[in-house]
Amino acid sequence: MDNLGTIGTTEEQIELMDVATNFCRDKSPVEKARALIDDELGYDPAVWREIGELGWLAIAIPEAHDGVGLSMAEVVPIAEQMGRNLMSTPFGSTTLAAQALLAGGSEDQQAAWLPKIAAGAAATLALREDNGDWDLANINATGVVDGDTIILSGKKQLVLWADSAELIIASVKIDGDVRFALIERSALAGGALRRETIIDETARSYEVTLDGVTLPAGALFDTSRTRETLEKIELAAGLIHAAEMTGGAQAVIDYTLEYLKTRKQFGKIIGSYQALKHPTVNNYVEYEKARTHLYSAAHSWGEQGRGEVAVLMAAAQAHSSYATAADRSIQFHGGFGFTHDCDAQLHRRKAIMGAALIGDAAYQRSKLARLLFD
Repeated sequence: MDNLGTIGTTEEQIELMDVATNFCRDKSPVEKARALIDDELGYDPAVWREIGELGWLAIAIPEAHDGVGLSMAEVVPIAEQMGRNLMSTPFGSTTLAAQALLAGGSEDQQAAWLPKIAAGAAATLALREDNGDWDLANINATGVVDGDTIILSGKKQLVLWADSAELIIASVKIDGDVRFALIERSALAGGALRRETIIDETARSYEVTLDGVTLPAGALFDTSRTRETLEKIELAAGLIHAAEMTGGAQAVIDYTLEYLKTRKQFGKIIGSYQALKHPTVNNYVEYEKARTHLYSAAHSWGEQGRGEVAVLMAAAQAHSSYATAADRSIQFHGGFGFTHDCDAQLHRRKAIMGAALIGDAAYQRSKLARLLFD
């Protein structure tokens, strides 16, 4: 952490990193991460309960709603260590749902759900559709007002951990305006969830059919806060995914180094060859950039303008660093690297999935350019 001191790493972040480093390493060895690929749930319920008991889901929730009263900045070291250890749980999706509630939910909605989330209830966001657009306002799912109720229709895709979530926050258009609707898992009809086959086998993703879902009018966010909510979701998602990818980049570089220091070819340790040594050094430099950008973004969280710029820079650098480091690791492992048994495969798939969810490095940089120069 010494290299992060100059950009304002907090005492809380350091303490959380120490706890998270040990917890994620002990609870998610790579053998367990691989075993959970074949598990229907996709994560260990006992570990999820422990995460709730540790108070990690309450970190960025205000004390008035039974939270710890910190911010997304303190969530970063936890997400980083989860990414480093391929720990799959609904932590990220639940944290983002809480941030959406804080940005757009009414006092009653927050009072109803934030204490439950702080206590360990899983939640998720249903924002994406089959158009594949990273613009979260480009949606076709709709809601129709019928007296005091709202009738939904349409489909949402890439809804992470929907089968475990007690609350799903979905975006729909009502009278042409984007709105957010709070959907209790129990309100979905049988067969509304269809598990999707995604490239990251350590995660679980679902298509959610909204057809026929009927909600009380009080389940909608205020339309005047839609833009604020969209912006908050994008920023929070950028930060948490940047943290996960930065941790993953560190892990895959360590995995590569271990191989380069032990594998021999033509009587020499292959790490001694410049063709492998130099790209590995470059990957480490890019990882250090990603981590510096990540904690700079955490430090700037909540600062208008500066915080948004910092998050976009962190997300762009994290994806670029993670994808490249995993790709090189696959190549450096030779024929074994192209098999499912190579751990670098898991990281490369996770990098692709991260880009699918929030936009790849090029997309993040295009948003950054518009923010800085338009």
